[in-house]
Amino acid sequence: MSTILFAIGSAMKKKILIVLAHPQIKSFCGVLAQAYADGARAAGAEVRQVNLAEITFNPVGSGSLEKPLELEPVLKQAQADIHWAEHLVFVYPILWGTIPALLKGFIERVFAPGFAVNFRNDSPLWDKLLKGRSARLIVTLNTPLLLYRLLFRRAGHITMKRSILEFCGIAPVKITDVGPMKNASTDKREKWIQRVRALGARLA
Repeated sequence: MSTILFAIGSAMKKKILIVLAHPQIKSFCGVLAQAYADGARAAGAEVRQVNLAEITFNPVGSGSLEKPLELEPVLKQAQADIHWAEHLVFVYPILWGTIPALLKGFIERVFAPGFAVNFRNDSPLWDKLLKGRSARLIVTLNTPLLLYRLLFRRAGHITMKRSILEFCGIAPVKITDVGPMKNASTDKREKWIQRVRALGARLA
């Protein structure tokens, strides 16, 4: 009986990929990413992690959809990890109102036609190739959250949620704002860490 329960539990383990996209190797985003991973693993999930600041790849590519630059091994592994995952977690800061250039370059190379989407000939429609996955965005900001919403219309959030992830079939996409970071106390940061760890523990 215990063997059966163990097999069922193993089969039900959620597969989570965490993409840390802060341009610095060590950052508060990195602390949050690890907190989520710790919570998820404690809840029994399988977790893979990639820190974009630690891997070497060309974030520009060729700029051609017809003849894209061949993927580096680390990006091929990233594609394999995305195919493996049921839930994607992106942890990054808002820089100049939107996502970091490092993350944008990663997406442009990895979420390529044939992997993330298929554009149909003679049609404005497209095929979403990454259906069956959900995502969580954990985003740090210096801008007060209300100001980011009202003045900047959450431009970076809309880019990631609608123009990239949902465009490829990933849904639902939920967003956790962390901030404002500027002058945040140690106690406040610790509360954010615990909040993110709890998200991981809920596999959310």
